[in-house]
Amino acid sequence: MPFRMAKSPLLLGQRHPRYTIAFVALVLCTYWFLYSSPPTPLAVNYKHNSELKARLDREERKYRSMLPQRQELITKYGPTPAQVVMFPPDQDPWPPYTVWDFFPPIFNCPHELDRLGSLGDGGKWICGISRIEDKPDCVIYSFGVDSTYSFEATLLQSTKFCQVWIYDSTKGDEVKSQIPRPVRSRAHFGKLALGATDRHASGDDPKTWTLKSLMTENGHSHIDFLRMDVEGWEWETFRGIIRDFTVERVSPPQAAANPDAEAPGASGRAVREREGVLPFGQLQIELHVWNQRFQDFLEWWELLEASGLRPFHSEINLVYANYNRHSGVELAEYSFINIRGENAFIKDYEPETPEVKHDHGPGPDR
Repeated sequence: MPFRMAKSPLLLGQRHPRYTIAFVALVLCTYWFLYSSPPTPLAVNYKHNSELKARLDREERKYRSMLPQRQELITKYGPTPAQVVMFPPDQDPWPPYTVWDFFPPIFNCPHELDRLGSLGDGGKWICGISRIEDKPDCVIYSFGVDSTYSFEATLLQSTKFCQVWIYDSTKGDEVKSQIPRPVRSRAHFGKLALGATDRHASGDDPKTWTLKSLMTENGHSHIDFLRMDVEGWEWETFRGIIRDFTVERVSPPQAAANPDAEAPGASGRAVREREGVLPFGQLQIELHVWNQRFQDFLEWWELLEASGLRPFHSEINLVYANYNRHSGVELAEYSFINIRGENAFIKDYEPETPEVKHDHGPGPDR
């Protein structure tokens, strides 16, 4: 029987164009599956670092020693929280303070400090990005975004495995093109709002999710970095987050003699520490003090402190102040580190396995 050569794919495609189309479609589908699907986050094992713990303990002692000074400032210009003016008028006697002076970010970041994103409005401060640049189960949540997505894009470009979930109540997946193509597969968009209660039935607009429900829906047990700019809803929303993940500590009678049993508070009441761990390692949040009273702001801030959050950086939004000179300096960005539980910024870690497996996409990109 004579030997017959097999037809090459090129010759076959010339005779039958439909085979060429099918072959190209197969190649494209294979590429999409391998490279567009985000890797399944792999767990890490946390381990003790005595030097890092010593730095954190030193900063905590320094932070607690500052709290009585806050009370002294309140007594001087109050003398109660209800009598402190957020932005005192320019008149005699001239009080040299604003509300931001009561809440200095004196807890030093124990790692390198970087500002990611564009100059001006849009860039954000993060403590120790080197701690997550190779972390296999790195998870980032970002709520409320500007038009450039510069922070999210820079964070993706600065890390190898981080997956970023970007949520906004006015825009969703249609703005994915704002993320550079090489890292776009690790960005996930959803059109929804973050709130203190769940309201995401078919008739709800905008659909509102609590952080706890959204993490459950996405299959996440932790967030490495949480960013929030929710235009004044941060007060109610964050009370809900703390309520969902922590409970007020009930101290036994003998704990009254323990100075660490309660967080020193200046709101006119004892501030009990809270049991439980917030599910994120760092928080970056813009505070909008429109129509806020000092005593309400103070109580909210002390709730964050009692839940283990410590501010390490602040940046006044001078862009807003420039365009609203008739009002006070009402917007400020604060960055917090969570000193409780296990997270990449307060403990070392090692991956359970060096391999990165791929799976289909995450939970609800709505």
